[in-house]
Amino acid sequence: MAEGNGWFAVELDENGKNEMRGKGGFRNMEVDAKRFLMGYADSAGNPNSVQVYPYNYYQVEGDQLTLQAGQKVCIIDSGIARETGETGGGNLDFDFSVITGNSDSGTGDWFRDGGPHGTHVAGTIGAKDNGFGIIGVAPGVPMHIIKVFNDAGWGYSSDLAQAINLCGAAGANIVNMSLGGGGASSVEENAMDNFVANGGLIFAAAGNDGNDVRSYPAGYKSVVMVGGVNKDDGKYAASQYPSHTKVVGKGRRQTTEDHDGYGVEVSGGGQDVLSTVPAGVGAVASVTADGTGVASSATDNTGTVTAAAYHMGTAEAVDPGAAGKVCIIDRGNISFADKINNCGASGGVGAVVINNVAGDGIIYMDITGVTTSIPAVGTAFEDRSTLVGASTVTVDSVVGDYAVFSGTSMATPTVAGAAALVWSNHPSCTGEEIRAALKESAQDIGDPGRDVHFGYGIVKAAAADAYLTTNGCDGGNEPPPTGEMALSGSRSKGGRQADLSWTGGTTANVDVYINGNLNNTTANDGAVSYNVDKNTSYTFQVCEEGSTTECTNQINL
Repeated sequence: MAEGNGWFAVELDENGKNEMRGKGGFRNMEVDAKRFLMGYADSAGNPNSVQVYPYNYYQVEGDQLTLQAGQKVCIIDSGIARETGETGGGNLDFDFSVITGNSDSGTGDWFRDGGPHGTHVAGTIGAKDNGFGIIGVAPGVPMHIIKVFNDAGWGYSSDLAQAINLCGAAGANIVNMSLGGGGASSVEENAMDNFVANGGLIFAAAGNDGNDVRSYPAGYKSVVMVGGVNKDDGKYAASQYPSHTKVVGKGRRQTTEDHDGYGVEVSGGGQDVLSTVPAGVGAVASVTADGTGVASSATDNTGTVTAAAYHMGTAEAVDPGAAGKVCIIDRGNISFADKINNCGASGGVGAVVINNVAGDGIIYMDITGVTTSIPAVGTAFEDRSTLVGASTVTVDSVVGDYAVFSGTSMATPTVAGAAALVWSNHPSCTGEEIRAALKESAQDIGDPGRDVHFGYGIVKAAAADAYLTTNGCDGGNEPPPTGEMALSGSRSKGGRQADLSWTGGTTANVDVYINGNLNNTTANDGAVSYNVDKNTSYTFQVCEEGSTTECTNQINL
């Protein structure tokens, strides 16, 4: 049974609920919500033998800053593969001398995987810089592992509340939660609020349903919600994008509140992320063309072969010229499975499929429907000339300890690792000051300023380090959503008048936007009112005259 200060979790039938309500000291009862696991390129090479640098490591500038002592990241997930667990064996790409953990009731040992998810997350944060495998964003950072997920891949919100307390007790100052679900929990929220109030920093995944639904625990104000991007700084399509505004309060006290924490705050690489998994669970590939290494991705068809190269075009038909050779295949027109099958039917001994879009990186192929067993890998368009012009190609695709996953579950540890990296170089900062610095220095993508899809943008560790070096840690206040202006407002005259007030702005006049459209220009005197339909909701924003970037937050009235 999970329990904490002033709360406990228990399973009750209706009679039990009624009996509990009648007990002295009873205050509240709530449902224990379920929580579920949720232009860069990887460097070339087989991580079983050489160290590979994942694209998200470069994207958040992990290569431009050195981890210092003093940080510990707590990972609440499905455990880590130190020893043989549910799906595979131990992964050697960690410094287990600085990794501790707790096992939640019913989930088993924290050092045995309850599925590969937790090991993948841990590798993104802190895999060692050791000459093989992959490198974490904060390589070798001390970690505390709390295993809360059962075999079905879900746990309860009360588990997370207890886990947060254990993170604090273990001395962690950063928490990573690549998980989420529907429904807020006051017990869960209070635990996270307390951790942050004591100087900590929490990151949680936005969710992978591709809609504007707010997921929890990411949706609490004290938690940094992380959205996902791909290797080209574009949006990961499944990343959720809830509004930064939320109706709070009850009855006549109900208002609409705008806060960074209600929506995506920052983003990190979450699509096709290479990281650690339990031993034997993943597949890894390497390709060489006339001795030149080519970055590649593995499929379920593994094997090792060296043979003459044969360019098979898009491989839409059987081609006897491919017999005994490695088929070099262009993407397009038919499925990956059909291409690989045609190579095999032609007598080909291996298949290398090349992406057909410049800048789109390596293909990660779904080869469902393949009937041939020849090894098959994906590569990037940029290596097409090397492959098509090669005389001899080697494909080495084997079962291994590394795999590519996608999701905001992968974006979250990317950002958490960057936060640890930055914070280790500025140990006098509080968690909220690091949070503010990450937003101030993020690479702004999408709509100017904060937006629902990317928040303030992609986290950049070196830029955040430079920001703190210049400005220091003092203040710790979150930046206003855009510029230095802030807007508030209310309804009056029975709801028929909208009264706005704002601060900031350097121009003599300001532009007022209603529902996203410029309504009028007025004096920058800090206040204006409009007659409105009392039955209609309106969105207001104030910007410096002639600007669409130096603006206040948006409010709904």
